[in-house]
Amino acid sequence: MAPLHLHGVVLPDGEERDLWLVDGRITHEPVAGAETVVRSGYLLPGLVDAHCHIGIGPTGGVDIDTAERQALTERDAGVLLVRDCGVPIDTRPLQGRSDLPRIVRAGRHLARPKRYMRGFGVDIENPDALPEFVAEQVAYGDGWVKLVGDWIDREVGDLAPLWPDDVLDQAIKVAHEGGARVTAHVFGEAALPGLLAAGIDCIEHGTGLTEETIAEMVRRDVPLVPTLINIANFPDIAAQAAKYPDYAAHMLDLHARCDDTIRAAHDAGVRLYTGTDAGSVVQHGRIVDEIEALHRVGLTPEQAIGAASWHAREWLGYSGLVDGAEADVLAFDSDPRDNLAVLRDPSAIVLRGVVVR
Repeated sequence: MAPLHLHGVVLPDGEERDLWLVDGRITHEPVAGAETVVRSGYLLPGLVDAHCHIGIGPTGGVDIDTAERQALTERDAGVLLVRDCGVPIDTRPLQGRSDLPRIVRAGRHLARPKRYMRGFGVDIENPDALPEFVAEQVAYGDGWVKLVGDWIDREVGDLAPLWPDDVLDQAIKVAHEGGARVTAHVFGEAALPGLLAAGIDCIEHGTGLTEETIAEMVRRDVPLVPTLINIANFPDIAAQAAKYPDYAAHMLDLHARCDDTIRAAHDAGVRLYTGTDAGSVVQHGRIVDEIEALHRVGLTPEQAIGAASWHAREWLGYSGLVDGAEADVLAFDSDPRDNLAVLRDPSAIVLRGVVVR
């Protein structure tokens, strides 16, 4: 690939300087003959959707061509790095594509029979077998495992944990020994203490966080991916659950206090990262909506952008716009810290050192 040259104000430090892109990497050393593709404006590390399901549709897994279109939609919205957070199809063919976002795969959701959406995850009949299935997903994924921590229990008529605490202890230990991190879908309150005590590495959604579990997340430095634009669908979920009035009322209550809950977590020092939960109910390409939602609950514009860019990239093992880093760059004509809507209209998208838009 031909070397490229970009000039602009580099975020987050705000310094105006030059970047050269050679063989998919950034260098600060001038490169003779590089083509200048950005002459002014603001340069931002590629955006991250840390809870995104490339490979899922409304009824479960999709074919690889559909997954490719989903990935392209994310790319064109500025998302150049995805943590898939669980999909039922093998998306490894997409990882080899230089024109698609980098995908960090979390394997398949691990759930119990009738305790998650049909066709999405692996149903584990015996909960004691969870550690064995975690080991399989460690081998299959890219350093992450996804658990369903709670879901409606029809016998209880409300959200309830899926796994005994001692099984969680064993399962997360297996993942850590295999070099993987574990995250969990959690809507309600009851599953959180056991997951945190077992050493979970991340919480998805987190609408049931309390003062006590927030304090425990801070103590253990466990980050949260709140998926705020997905939580906006809770009233619709409740409306479809008239058969389970306790569950419906619980979902409405979690929705009503969601902004306050996530704001409290942020104010206490919990690290937040952007995730849209795109793939089933949520359409792909909505990362800026999630960034704006984080700003709504109390993050400054710079904090909200960082949660979707330089901070999220570092968390997932990637870099910002530093020497030697991956050449994933977005360019903007004006400063997105002054107006988050600017993020919707990049003047250039550079992925792996190639201008893709």
